[in-house]
Amino acid sequence: MENHAIGRSQPLMRTARGNRFSQSLHDLVAGPLRGPLLLASYALIFCVSSLLALLTRFDLNIPPEFLQRWAESILWVIALKLAILAAFGQFRSLLTFFSFPDAKMIFVALGSAAIFQLAAWFVSGGVGMIPRGTIVVDFILSFLGVCGLRIVMRILRDRFFAKRAHAAQAKRVAILGAGQAGAVLAREIQSKPGLGLDVVCFFDDDFKKIDRTLHGIPVVSNFEEMLPAMSRLEIAKAIIAMPGASPVLISRLVSDLNTAGIDHDILPSVNCILTRKFSVERLRHVAPEDLLGRAPVLLDEDAINSFIHGARVLVTGAGGSIGRELCRQIAARNPEVLILMERAEPALFEVEQEILRDYPSVALEALAGSVCNEHQLETVFSTHLPTIVFHAAAHKHVPLMEKQPGEAVWNNTFGTLFCARAAQRHGARRFVLVSTDKAVDPSNAMGASKRLAELVLSELQGRDGSPTVFCSVRFGNVLDSSGSVVPVFRRQIAMGGPVTVTHPEVERYFMSIPEAVGLILQSATFAGPADSFVLDMGFPIRIDQLARQMIELQGFKPDRDISIVYTGLRPGEKLRETPIHPSERIAPSSHSKIRRILQSTVPSVAEPLEAMRWRLHYMPPTEVMGWMASLIAGSHGGSQSPDSQAQGFLNSAGKESA
Repeated sequence: MENHAIGRSQPLMRTARGNRFSQSLHDLVAGPLRGPLLLASYALIFCVSSLLALLTRFDLNIPPEFLQRWAESILWVIALKLAILAAFGQFRSLLTFFSFPDAKMIFVALGSAAIFQLAAWFVSGGVGMIPRGTIVVDFILSFLGVCGLRIVMRILRDRFFAKRAHAAQAKRVAILGAGQAGAVLAREIQSKPGLGLDVVCFFDDDFKKIDRTLHGIPVVSNFEEMLPAMSRLEIAKAIIAMPGASPVLISRLVSDLNTAGIDHDILPSVNCILTRKFSVERLRHVAPEDLLGRAPVLLDEDAINSFIHGARVLVTGAGGSIGRELCRQIAARNPEVLILMERAEPALFEVEQEILRDYPSVALEALAGSVCNEHQLETVFSTHLPTIVFHAAAHKHVPLMEKQPGEAVWNNTFGTLFCARAAQRHGARRFVLVSTDKAVDPSNAMGASKRLAELVLSELQGRDGSPTVFCSVRFGNVLDSSGSVVPVFRRQIAMGGPVTVTHPEVERYFMSIPEAVGLILQSATFAGPADSFVLDMGFPIRIDQLARQMIELQGFKPDRDISIVYTGLRPGEKLRETPIHPSERIAPSSHSKIRRILQSTVPSVAEPLEAMRWRLHYMPPTEVMGWMASLIAGSHGGSQSPDSQAQGFLNSAGKESA
């Protein structure tokens, strides 16, 4: 044990020696010895450069006569150069800051000294002086030598001095994970002292790395011995740098760090690092998506880039969570023009400013408007002629739409119908509907309106010989969207609780927003006419478990520091959602995370919708529910009658009316 402890301390001793070296260097260039040291350094450079110039002139075999001349003249030559450098202010400049203007000033100063020497040579006829060519070569070598010294001082500043200057007030940081991600992070922090972070050590469970150093930083111990070591080293912040780590490990590390009261961040996910330029500024707090346990999704980037590059792309609902991420990922792939359509003006302004800032080369059109306005849609399509449409505009809040089923149908179903018809009329080649797992055997108005939207596209496919390919992509909840429980839980935790969960057994499928959008884009690349896709959502997550994890992520204990209250299922909600109806047949696609739903004969819904459009907002909720149920009945293979399909809607409407 004693030998092991000695070995464990060796990296820290090397780090201490490095700090002492940094201190010594700083004292030399910034202390009272600065002037004499600089004079001596420049004098040595000039002496060596002059001798090298003479050696070059005589092929390394200097005649005794010229060696004597050099020895007699070198002192006044050095004095001349130092005097001219002083006249040009080079002894007052900050040594560790060096750029092109400094190099230019040194060039002019040493050039003036060379001109003075040449003038003296011509006046004296070269008597007692070294050859003219040697003076020119000496000038070049002197210039390179002085510039080289200044560059070395700048490197020393970046590597040693700046680190020392910021170390006193910087946070002492430990990086958890001594792999490639941790190495990249450590190097970037070292190169940016202004961040106020000082990486003191690494921790890693790979015993081969312990007692080693990475970028001069010691790997101190494994995660089991992490907290005592952090206490000894006075660590103020920990950064988890293991993008591929399991949720169990991340959860354990977060729990340990919370117990010790140590602030902690995490690197972005693997997808974020792969698709966006990583920087230390992207560090963030551990979030619920880090605990999902979903393996990183690999996309066919070439296929997506080819699909988007040079296309005219329209995104409806561009200000929403999915719509905004669609805009980001599409803009990154160089479309000919990106058209944003959103009826919420503040959200439209925010996404427009973000795209203009992050993707300035992309041609952008931001349009405030509603997909329910047929005349406006006609203007948009006839003016901008989009070739690809991602239809993300929708009402998504189940309890709100239960009170206004007519509004759910108008926005989600009629909005899809109007937008799809406009796409057909103007020859768009692809139309992608963003759907939801709530469209499967729907028990609420929102889900029913989205199921009707899916049926609308199936019916429109190929009508009037249009080349437009319609498809829909169905998936469950996305974390941290505007309608997700995550921001609600976060606000409740910030207020000290309680956190409200509808039922202890309620479950939902979750995925991250970037992952969902990446798979939507992938689906669009190989979609055929009237294709419907469902994304692989993995395993459902209990909302109660999610709430408890979020409480723990903030350093609190569920039921002790923050209570959880069960409020009961809201109108239209189920205990469990399913992305696929039992009667639907599923086939694989060319991507393992995307499955194709094989369509059976679907009922005609376009004509009944047209017949109802002018009455919709005047109908009582129960009548709208029953009408939707009758249209949807049998659309999943005839497994339910209209009456049984409508019963869930009618029960919900009855509760609202009461």
